[in-house]
Amino acid sequence: MQPLADEFLKLVQIMDELREKCPWDKKQTIETLRQLTIEETYELGDAITDKNWKGIKEELGDLLLHIVFYAKIGAEKNEFTLQQVIQNVCEKLINRHPHIYGDVEVSNDEEVKQNWEKIKLKEGKKSVLSGVPKSLPAMVKAMRLQEKSKQVGFEWENTSQVWDKVNEELGELQEAISTGRQDTIEDEFGDVLFSLVNFARFLQVDAENALERTNKKFIQRFTGMEEAAAIENKFLHDMSLEEMDALWEKMKNK
Repeated sequence: MQPLADEFLKLVQIMDELREKCPWDKKQTIETLRQLTIEETYELGDAITDKNWKGIKEELGDLLLHIVFYAKIGAEKNEFTLQQVIQNVCEKLINRHPHIYGDVEVSNDEEVKQNWEKIKLKEGKKSVLSGVPKSLPAMVKAMRLQEKSKQVGFEWENTSQVWDKVNEELGELQEAISTGRQDTIEDEFGDVLFSLVNFARFLQVDAENALERTNKKFIQRFTGMEEAAAIENKFLHDMSLEEMDALWEKMKNK
C-alpha cells in the first residue's frame, strides 16, 4: 500500500487532469456541485444508518473528491487553495483544543464542548446558535440547536422534566385542535416534535436516525405486504383494511 500522502497527491493530480480534459468536469461550478454534494452526504448517512462499512468507505471517497473539486475551483478563481483549506482546519483544531495543545484542563467531553463554544464566540461568532446551518433538515437542526444551547447551561436537569414538557406540549396541541385554527395547530405540533427531539437527546437517541430506521422498517413491511398480495393475484387497493392489517402483522412477525 502506498503512503497516505502519495494517494492523496494522486487524487489531486487526477482532479487536475479531469478539470483540464473532461468536458463534464470542466463545466462544473460550485453551484452545480452543491446539490451533488448534498446527495453524497445523504448517501453517506444512509450507509451509516445501515452500518454498511463498504458503503461508508465508498461515500467517504466521494465526499473527499468533492472537497478536492471545490478547492480546485477556488484556486482557479484565486479565492483559496487546497493547502489553505487544510492549513485552516489544522489551525482551527489546535485553537479549539486547548486541553490538548494548551494548558486548559477538562474532566469530560461536556466541558470540551463548552470550551469549544466559548472559543467560537471569542473568534467572532455573535451567537452560540450561529454555527447551525439554515438549510439543515428540521429534525437535525432541532437537535443541533438543543445541543448548542446546552453548552451555556440552558438545559433541563433530568429526563422526567423533559417528559413533563412533552406532555405539556401534547396538551397544548389538543387545545389548538379544539380551536380548529390550522396555523395554531401547526405551531403546537412543531412544539411537540421539538420537545420529543429533546427527550430523545436525554435518552441518548439520535432522533433523526431513529425516525429513518422506522422509515426503512415501514418500507420493508409495506413492500412485503404488496409482494404477499401479488402472490395471491391481488392489489392492496382492492383489499379491505382488515385484510391489509392481517398482512401487516404477518410482515411484523417475519
